[in-house]
Amino acid sequence: MRVLVLSQYFWPESFIINDIVRTLEEQGHEVVVATGKPNYPDGKIFDGYRASGTQHEHYLGRIEVLRVPLWPRGQGSAKSLILNYLSFVFSGLMCLPWMLRGREFDAILVYAPSPITQAIPAILIKWLKRAKLALWVQDQWPESLSATGFVRNPYLLRAVGWMVRAIYRPCDTLLVQSRAFVEPVAQYADRAKIQYYPNSMDVSTSKAVLPVPDELLELLEQHFCVVFAGNLGTAQALDTLVQAAVHLRDEPRIRLVLVGSGSRLAWLKAQQQALGLDNLVLPGRFPMEAMPQIFERASALLVSLSDEPAFAQTIPSKIQAYMAAGRPILACMNGEGARVVCEAQAGLASPAEQVLPLVANICSLKALDASEREAMGTSGRAYFDANFEMTSQVRRLVELLNA
Repeated sequence: MRVLVLSQYFWPESFIINDIVRTLEEQGHEVVVATGKPNYPDGKIFDGYRASGTQHEHYLGRIEVLRVPLWPRGQGSAKSLILNYLSFVFSGLMCLPWMLRGREFDAILVYAPSPITQAIPAILIKWLKRAKLALWVQDQWPESLSATGFVRNPYLLRAVGWMVRAIYRPCDTLLVQSRAFVEPVAQYADRAKIQYYPNSMDVSTSKAVLPVPDELLELLEQHFCVVFAGNLGTAQALDTLVQAAVHLRDEPRIRLVLVGSGSRLAWLKAQQQALGLDNLVLPGRFPMEAMPQIFERASALLVSLSDEPAFAQTIPSKIQAYMAAGRPILACMNGEGARVVCEAQAGLASPAEQVLPLVANICSLKALDASEREAMGTSGRAYFDANFEMTSQVRRLVELLNA
């Protein structure tokens, strides 16, 4: 099968679409990736790239990657973020038809975390190539714009809803990463197009492992470390985690370790210093290849989201990563993500943005025998293998693209 994967985000940024592309190619499909210039999550164009101009390169030495110009997202500025979103649309419409000239595709897959606007160039390419178009919905627009506080004006949100309806209409298939997405997406699209297709995770043992600083490994081994990994932004309810650290400061062996970067990292560092939180550790961001060493030494893995209806319908992809690691999970969130953790018997859940229940769950987990925590991790890994394992999920993806 000849597949064009279009995504504003791709390697060397850390997104699951990287492994989806690799697995598609390993299963014998011809894959081309159309993307922008890497700048997520820090908002600066990565070393070795520049914002202007197009670029050709190869992922893993064999998968062709076409890059279009992109305005970097910056450090949380609304203006920069809007320019980032619009620049990919404009560059995709202007550059990709020429860059893809003479090529034929059976299907186009759009990996669509925010912004949904990245699907617009794919619609033009669908018409030019007469290919099927599948949109993999990771974030609900306009609901996620309201939930993050990016857009509050009801008239503007309604206009975004019209745009979403226009984007969904030419799509042949709408893949949703959570069963709870079906009804909200059906407000803007034909329900017959919608298919549940969850995020998956590559757990190949052949992947290279990058080193982690010795001081971080020693910390993880010597303390009861609750590790959060991923973007440190507005959606992750970081105020709740800071307040949890305040309540736990008298627990000498407990550490909250927030691995990652994002728009609120500077705020976290300021809070850490202002409140004297020695139990709040901010080691920075590490490549995906370094994370297995961190996960396997963590006492528990933490996922949190803000108390917003749109987030309650989401299953963050880090839940799959945590389950694959076989460690107990602490979910501070509402809805689907918490339901999956509890259904898998993979850990403990507490309501979104509720500090005291989260603190109680951390203490409860620490009080368990090591064997009980191991049983949670084992149960989570079994649930992952049954529901989220990448090789089988990519085969199903091909079936959906062919349908």
